[in-house]
Amino acid sequence: MLPDFLVAGVPKAGTSALHAALVRHPQLFLPDVKEPKFFLTDGPPPREGGPGDRQTYQEHVWRRADYEALFDPAPPGALKGEATPFYLHDLASHARISRLIPGVRLIIVLRDPVDRAHSNWSHLWGAGLEPEADFLAAVEREPERKRKGWAAFWHYTELGHYGSQLQHLLRYFPREQILLLRYRDLRDDPGSTVDRVCAFLGVETGQVTEIPPENVRRYVADTPSNAVLRFLLRNGGRIGHRFPVPVRRAFRGPLLALLHREHGRRPRVTPEQRAALLPRFIDEIELLQEVSGESYADWQSLHHASNYH
Repeated sequence: MLPDFLVAGVPKAGTSALHAALVRHPQLFLPDVKEPKFFLTDGPPPREGGPGDRQTYQEHVWRRADYEALFDPAPPGALKGEATPFYLHDLASHARISRLIPGVRLIIVLRDPVDRAHSNWSHLWGAGLEPEADFLAAVEREPERKRKGWAAFWHYTELGHYGSQLQHLLRYFPREQILLLRYRDLRDDPGSTVDRVCAFLGVETGQVTEIPPENVRRYVADTPSNAVLRFLLRNGGRIGHRFPVPVRRAFRGPLLALLHREHGRRPRVTPEQRAALLPRFIDEIELLQEVSGESYADWQSLHHASNYH
């Protein structure tokens, strides 16, 4: 009772939406628990981290019996899978996956790394957990946060080192077991993109024609009232692990509702932000092209259409 396929990367690239689409396919089974994170550790997850990390660690399905039980409801003959988009980034997980399910098929959705980092920051800002209102200032704090043991979701630029991550993954799996997709294809042509996934997995195409929007947070303005709400959410994230899940939700839900009361447009990456961050990714983009055999040259442009491709 182990998965036949994994949606293994990357965060903020449409993996939640892809998961929601694949569960509709009659020949596929994905458990209700999205991101079980089983292969991220050899045992219990860490106990410390940044705001909200300890609650996330409590959600890890790290015992093998519990992980296998997720797939118990799978219908006979259905291909089983799960989506944990941190598997590509976590290099140690590659060996764990290879040891347990060497024939697994791996689906990886990639997004322009500058846009992905910005969306990552925007997500945590919208959740009330990110203390830095300025995107580039938050990026500059990444080394400090890594030293303090903050979880991978706070690693805004490192999560975009796709070239090194894929090169490492290819030490454990042949290229034909890995399907690389683009975030823009999920957005522009969802039916054909899901069909590519189905053909890769060997199940019938044409069963899913659209991808529902998932995991999208509203824009949160930097106002004095919102600063108070974010302070409460951030500090609740530091101590919430001490309380049962229903209590956490009862506290967090109303605060998030207030934080998301406005309907403003989410900020886009500015040309200045792209110019500041793109040099950090150029070598990784070139390595990605080399090891994947595919072109990502558009990501190297300063005039790239940010927050979309």
